Amino acid sequence: MRDGRKRVRVVTMGCSKNRVDSEHLLMQLSAAGYDVSPEEEPLEEADVDILIINTCGFILDAKEESVQAVLEAVDAKKRGVIKEVYVMGCLSQRYASELPAEIPEVDGFFGAFSIKPLLERLSVRYDASLETRRYLTTPGHYAYLKISEGCDRRCSYCAIPGIRGPHVSVPEEKLVDETRSLADSGVKELIVIAQDTTFYGLDRYRQRRLGHLLAQLNDISGIEWIRLLYAYPDAFPQDVLEIMASSSKMCKYLDIPLQHSADPVLKAMRRSVNGRQTRELVEKFRKAVPGIALRTTLMVGHPGEGDKEFDDLLSFVRDYKFERMGAFAYSEEEGTWGAQNLKDSVPESVKQERLDELMEVQAGISLRYNESRIGTVERVLVDSCSPVDGTFTGRTSKESPEVDGEVSVICRGGVPEPGSFVDVRITGADEYDLNGTML
Repeated sequence: MRDGRKRVRVVTMGCSKNRVDSEHLLMQLSAAGYDVSPEEEPLEEADVDILIINTCGFILDAKEESVQAVLEAVDAKKRGVIKEVYVMGCLSQRYASELPAEIPEVDGFFGAFSIKPLLERLSVRYDASLETRRYLTTPGHYAYLKISEGCDRRCSYCAIPGIRGPHVSVPEEKLVDETRSLADSGVKELIVIAQDTTFYGLDRYRQRRLGHLLAQLNDISGIEWIRLLYAYPDAFPQDVLEIMASSSKMCKYLDIPLQHSADPVLKAMRRSVNGRQTRELVEKFRKAVPGIALRTTLMVGHPGEGDKEFDDLLSFVRDYKFERMGAFAYSEEEGTWGAQNLKDSVPESVKQERLDELMEVQAGISLRYNESRIGTVERVLVDSCSPVDGTFTGRTSKESPEVDGEVSVICRGGVPEPGSFVDVRITGADEYDLNGTML
């Protein structure tokens, strides 16, 4: 106890969508009188009473990481470092019956939509007036905005629809109110996220409303950058490209997981687009938004991917030269369409070889792209600074936090505060990061 207040920590695993859920929970707890322990503070020194782990259950590696975090929390409880452990999120939603039997030391398991029951367990009444308010766990100058929940797609490999349910758009007025609150708190960069951002509005308004929503967010004072993540390639809304090209606030940046380029694999993935349409879409992006930085995610080793299909993927990456790219190997997930209907036919060793080769090709592309920026002057948002060294790190509009590289900058004069925008001349580059000098 600290001045009569219990101290709580929420550890967020997995994606930024989980982080938004954690921040809504923390706002409720903080308003109810709980003292919040920063996630990065060493647990042994934090004097935490209650530890809540918001888990990920998407793929095998993420599940294993979440389970390990729960086991470490249970061990800390046994050693008396913390008093209570609660687990929430996708993993406990997906394995609601198995986890309590396997890890009985946990004080309570709650699903992905169980903030209110968890609050009740902690003797906190849910405050509806805080529905659009957040306790930020990101640096104060950027925040994620989750515009919808769930997904109506049924991609072969994806467990999210089974965990999070169908697509449900958040009402526009709530998102505008939440964004105004974030701007008032000092947020400069708004990162728009969902399982499928381009589907936004179809369920609630019977039309795709992402462009309309972005236009409203664009008008909010204090927000200087708006970044769009997790788009889907099928029926991509043209008005989104128009506002991205015309607005000074919209980052010329798009995260759109394409997954593959070969027709047989895309068909087996149930992706609703073929290789030709995928290529045409990338060309459309480049034409509609000159200078756009494209980030994509690709998958290797999906059932149906032979040497020919993998060579098609390599050619696709070489031809279209994505500024940013992530990749992962297919893993068969129980409950997915792929697990029920396809044989996991590619050996694990082959998956890893293909993944390594693909990422090696991308490393060269990323290096050449970053080197092409040497000598240019770019606007940088400061993320952290070191006044003693006279340096700071930040990002341009073409780098998203947590997944992309950063710019390391030598200052002339005083070191700017985090959240400041400064002009930087790029002086060096590698495949991930840039170096520069503040003007």
